[in-house]
Amino acid sequence: MDFMSRVAEDLKEMVKIFPAFNLPEGLEAARQAPSVPIEPSPHVSTSVQMITGGDSQPMKVKIYEPAGRGRISLPALLFIHGGGYVVGDPDGNDGICEIFSEEAKCVVVSVDYRLAPENPYPAPLEDCYAALTWMAQSADDLNIDVSRLAVAGQSAGGGLTAALSLLARDRSGPEIIFQMPLYPMIDDRNTTPSSYEITDERAIWNRGNNLAAWRMYLGEHANGDISPYAAPARAKNYSGLPPTYTCVGQLDPFRDETLDYVTRLMQAGVPVEFHLYPGAYHAFEILNPTSEIGVQAVNGYVQALAKALNPQNEKVLSK
Repeated sequence: MDFMSRVAEDLKEMVKIFPAFNLPEGLEAARQAPSVPIEPSPHVSTSVQMITGGDSQPMKVKIYEPAGRGRISLPALLFIHGGGYVVGDPDGNDGICEIFSEEAKCVVVSVDYRLAPENPYPAPLEDCYAALTWMAQSADDLNIDVSRLAVAGQSAGGGLTAALSLLARDRSGPEIIFQMPLYPMIDDRNTTPSSYEITDERAIWNRGNNLAAWRMYLGEHANGDISPYAAPARAKNYSGLPPTYTCVGQLDPFRDETLDYVTRLMQAGVPVEFHLYPGAYHAFEILNPTSEIGVQAVNGYVQALAKALNPQNEKVLSK
């Protein structure tokens, strides 16, 4: 069946107008593409700070917090942007970080981790771990409750979320009480049915781009033993990981690796909530934020975060 005929009706227009993107030749053009500007929320205060990254060099983080919060201690979320491990920055995620901060009543720290291929694994993950550690150590300055720390990200950011939860568990690092790896990029092997199924250039992210991105991310590790911290689908033990929320579109090449991931989490005794969106391609809710299915997806994961970080106040979004 043709790819377009399978796409949900309210997601088709974006597929038609979204420019084709092919790695590795399109990498620089993708990096130069401007972020879609948003109107800053008056309910969220945003600041930028330089911290020490995983290579002991300065690294930028963007901090979002409810405006006029005073000295109330709030839970915190480390947000990790997507982009196939090779593109993206925190500025392109202002909108969703503001929503998280406002609706989940939390402080959001968005990390500007180093990108492959210039900085392959483990550089991006070590930067994320450095940001998580900094958050815990700076709890007084940030006025956050370290007993309520969560991690979330989309696509490659979801892969880094899953990897970071494994790493923090195994290093006995800061305790993560909730992880939200959304349609995560976690399996370098590309052997699932969906990885072979989604090949159309109009699919936003497809098999060709995924193969190229993994080669760039793994670098010199690509032909050796792959660490589960690089590709979390390779992990043998998921026990002791935090409660998890995730979702994926039916037409996402990551569909089957996500299905396998949530199944193995549940088998390891990890509480999981999972949603599959019919007719939805990769990053559908980012590209179609006003569509019915896009609104449903965003509301679903924002509510999940709010509930996890504020269990005493199971907030339900009104919009």
